[in-house]
Amino acid sequence: MKKIIRVTTVPISLGGLLKGQLKFMSKHYKILGISAYGGGVLNKVGSEEGIKVIPVEMTRKITPIKDLKAVMQLYKIFKQQKPFVVHSHTPKAGTVSMIAAKLAGVPHRLHTIAGLPLMEAKGIKRFVLNWVEKLTYACATKIYPNSFGLKEIILNHKFTSLKKLKVIGNGSSNGIDTNHFDPSTFTENDKSSLKKILKIKSEDFVFVFVGRLVKDKGINELIHAFQRLIKNHPDTKLLLVGSYERKLDPLEKKTEDFIATSKNAIAVGWQSDVRPYLAISNCLVFPSYREGFPNVVMQAGAMGLYSIVTDINGCNEIITASENGTIIPAKSIEHLSKVMKKILNNKEKYKDSRKYREMILNRYEQDYVWKQILKEYQSIEN
Repeated sequence: MKKIIRVTTVPISLGGLLKGQLKFMSKHYKILGISAYGGGVLNKVGSEEGIKVIPVEMTRKITPIKDLKAVMQLYKIFKQQKPFVVHSHTPKAGTVSMIAAKLAGVPHRLHTIAGLPLMEAKGIKRFVLNWVEKLTYACATKIYPNSFGLKEIILNHKFTSLKKLKVIGNGSSNGIDTNHFDPSTFTENDKSSLKKILKIKSEDFVFVFVGRLVKDKGINELIHAFQRLIKNHPDTKLLLVGSYERKLDPLEKKTEDFIATSKNAIAVGWQSDVRPYLAISNCLVFPSYREGFPNVVMQAGAMGLYSIVTDINGCNEIITASENGTIIPAKSIEHLSKVMKKILNNKEKYKDSRKYREMILNRYEQDYVWKQILKEYQSIEN
């Protein structure tokens, strides 16, 4: 059985972004997983996916000495394991593993792009990140943007040539398990119990955000828009599901202060299972500045939610305007406030949960995405 090594920077990506996919691929290839150790998280991923895992220290920041060490360690692993494919995800893992795989003579070096953090960078940092991106693509034999919009951005920035690029299926790195993300899983009693714990009244309208509570996700704009909204709609709640990253991408102090003190904003932190929170919500708000192919928008749709998203790649592919969501410009408090108000004033119009769910089922079912990736591996093998 031929060997494939999958690499992510941190184990939560290996076990989360690719959940179930590694186990599926193990039926066809010998799969190894590489990521940072993460205090035992990596071993847990290996156990859940039924694969061998190998820890390699990698960081999400620019750390030249640690990055060089990671390249050397990966080079040794690739020479020893002799995979026919090294397939990386996440920016840092892509750079160090593509360099190491090229040096080690791995014939097929694949890298999936699920977003470009450099898009919000400026000055020297932007120059360095652009150079690193080009280096990563140069070392890879194939680049897989996980959305068509991302493919166009890569071409527009001339990071690589068209012949190296391919979007698999309809986009997405892993698709969505629509049996898992199913609103019928939760009873009215389940939802009432959670609402009671969170002090959400039955008549409250709940907007939900799922993701990191950081500037790049549009949280500052979201809070500004929400503050305007609750002046005339006090029976509105904003449910925030995710953790802060104060060192990497901090929020404005007044944003954090509002979240901490307002009775209308409910921050529940990072959750291993976001479904209960989507189940008690009425509408997803996802005002991100940049994405690859956001899982949360697919998850919310599969749970029957209408979505407000920004006009960025991934989001504007999952959402069809006025069909299963509204698309607004990024970084616009005015547009966000206006759309949230419109939805509150026409609540019944946005309750067509079956339609929103079907639009996800038809395009992004996980089994379909996995089979498309498998087909890609098989085409390389042959």
